[in-house]
Amino acid sequence: MKANSQRIKGKNFRDFQGRPLFRWVLDSLLQTPDIDEVVINTDARHILADNGLVEGGRIRIRDRKPELCGDTVSMNVILADDIAAVEAKTYLMTHTTNPLLKSATIQNALRAYRDGVASGTADSLFAVNRIQTRFYREDGSAVNHDPDNLIQTQDLEPWFEENSNLYIFSRESFAATNARIGRNPILFEMNKMEAADIDTPEDWMLASALANLQMQQLAAE
Repeated sequence: MKANSQRIKGKNFRDFQGRPLFRWVLDSLLQTPDIDEVVINTDARHILADNGLVEGGRIRIRDRKPELCGDTVSMNVILADDIAAVEAKTYLMTHTTNPLLKSATIQNALRAYRDGVASGTADSLFAVNRIQTRFYREDGSAVNHDPDNLIQTQDLEPWFEENSNLYIFSRESFAATNARIGRNPILFEMNKMEAADIDTPEDWMLASALANLQMQQLAAE
């Protein structure tokens, strides 16, 4: 959780539909029964404290090393530092910028990961959006379809977009690739309405509208 953001100033701590943005995913994690501890790697412990969050209970705050700060540092490098300091059988990573991620989805992803590991068919998991649409290169040439033989988009081969909401892995799978995605990952499909990832001001507006819609639906139930 960075103090600074390139495209939206102070994004992680801005008010998002009545709560600081970071609280949304944090609350979902804390509501997930199978999560024993939430580790926050940050250069903003003081800003978290200003927002009422301090270390204790199931929350551990790790101060990000100076050499790991900055916008060009790979997240896999930061994760390697966390793994070296935090002993665990299973690691789950998400971002502050995924406010609509639900506890039930996290729990389902953990279950799918464990089933995959137990059966020997998977060593990691990451969340994706399923996409079936026509893609083109910059020069206008078709990528995944034949313009002279158009078929319904629902009949196209599905492509899967890494949506940055969830990554689940073990110490061993991370060591094999030096990355949060192992050699044999599960592609965990998510509802696109829940998978909003905030990077730009436009993303913020869309996620805010979706969150407002969800809260209206809950109030009406």
